[in-house]
Amino acid sequence: MTPWWRHAVIYQVYVWSFADSDGDGIGDLQGVRSRLPYLRDLGVDAVWLNPFYPSPQADNGYDVADYRDVDPRFGTLADADALIRDAHAVGLRIVIDLVPNHTSSRHPWFEAALAAAPGDPARGRYLFRDGRGDEPPNNWTSNFGGRAWTRVPDGQWYLHLFAPEQPDLDWTASEVREEFHDILRFWLDRGVDGFRIDVAHGLAKDPAMPDVHESGAIHPHWDLDEVHDVYRGWRRVLDAYPGDRVFVGEIWVQSVDRLALYLRPDELHTAFNFAFLTALWDAAALRTAVDESMRALERVGAPPTWVLSNHDVVRHVTRYGGGAPGLRRAGAAALLMLALPGSAYVYQGEELGLPEVEDLPDGVRRDPVFTRTGGAEPGRDGCRVPLPWSGASASLGFGPGQASWLPQPRAWEALTVERQTTDPASMLNLYRTALAHRRSIPALASADLTWLPAPPEVLAFRRGTDFLCVVNVGDAPVQVPTSASPLLTSGPPAADGTLPGATAAWYREPAQGSRASLPTVDRARSSSSAFDPSASG
Repeated sequence: MTPWWRHAVIYQVYVWSFADSDGDGIGDLQGVRSRLPYLRDLGVDAVWLNPFYPSPQADNGYDVADYRDVDPRFGTLADADALIRDAHAVGLRIVIDLVPNHTSSRHPWFEAALAAAPGDPARGRYLFRDGRGDEPPNNWTSNFGGRAWTRVPDGQWYLHLFAPEQPDLDWTASEVREEFHDILRFWLDRGVDGFRIDVAHGLAKDPAMPDVHESGAIHPHWDLDEVHDVYRGWRRVLDAYPGDRVFVGEIWVQSVDRLALYLRPDELHTAFNFAFLTALWDAAALRTAVDESMRALERVGAPPTWVLSNHDVVRHVTRYGGGAPGLRRAGAAALLMLALPGSAYVYQGEELGLPEVEDLPDGVRRDPVFTRTGGAEPGRDGCRVPLPWSGASASLGFGPGQASWLPQPRAWEALTVERQTTDPASMLNLYRTALAHRRSIPALASADLTWLPAPPEVLAFRRGTDFLCVVNVGDAPVQVPTSASPLLTSGPPAADGTLPGATAAWYREPAQGSRASLPTVDRARSSSSAFDPSASG
């Protein structure tokens, strides 16, 4: 039987912002648990939860102080167990976030390292080094701005590729490797179905700690070959458990060929396709991302894993132009993504067509990117604003209280789940319909894709013998390569039977259907569904 993760649709829950059960303005595990029927009815196969571990929250949970418990903000370990149990009961799998590159500076290991003298084994779990006089050991910079080293009172420096509250672990230390094997087992024993691995490409560092140069040389702390031995060890742990457990890596690398190395049969199973996420709204760019990804991953036997947005990037409605044009393109992109071979991730709120919130007051922003750059970079808070569920209260149904940890735009009152559920032309109903078709059409569980001849601004491909997807990335209407009537369209069809600009359509062709490249589409549209961005607010 084909493992579930090879063609699953996985929904990303940013726990801070999904659903608040107790009215404190912060999402929690009980809130997620209460919304499992929504996720089941949406039609996804699994849920990925961002970190919910005990943490000082210097980076919204990506600074972990205890990998085997739940932060009181989000609930208890019993709540996590109940969530896993309830998800399984409704047919959903649970994937949790694992943060192996660094811990919190409040983790007991790091507190012990600070209390120890230079050279003590307690410091060997992290990357402490002597400086160059009063300067840090090298010129490495933090992803969040500023230098990547902080000096401690005895004069040594410790490495943090992110915030100072996130000291990097030394993955050459056997104790670190053994600890994470045990952490994996702890959660596998509790029933989780997989792990999303944060900064999976960053664990290995060049022990010589050279300066970073723009010379094209191998980078000293990203994507070093030594990292693969870590994941071979992890895979042995995971493979000892039943049930097709899965790893998905957050891997930012220079090419899909480098990405494929992480997905060899004895390493990770899947990795986010950031080439697709970062592609411009351009037919050639999107096709290149698809072709190169499928080519590289086919060599190692791994499925592609498509994604349009997540908690670290500007929401794609805004990236694609914002307003009605961005919303229309986002609907078309959703049908493109969900028609491709492999698995797909849906970031909470994209099924509602939520845009980036670009006008958050400085005083409410939490992202260390914003604080460490002195506001020069807005950070990632704009894609993390809590979901609008219902009504017109200040929190739009996010929780029983009036407040949410980040304020929601009042315009989102028109985008609530409640409002969109009753609107057949809404983005939510586009996703629900697409996901239902994806489950019911056998060709969409296969690995094949055949491109069809099409104009420069059109992507047209067949899956199996009877499923066709056509995406008009341009602005002008186009004819499509089939005479079949559309099964689903992302926007209102044109009166003359062509496919409008920034619109995608799915077709089911009869077995003896047309195979010509560009005949005129059938004008009968009465059986098709369409998403109308102007109708959903």
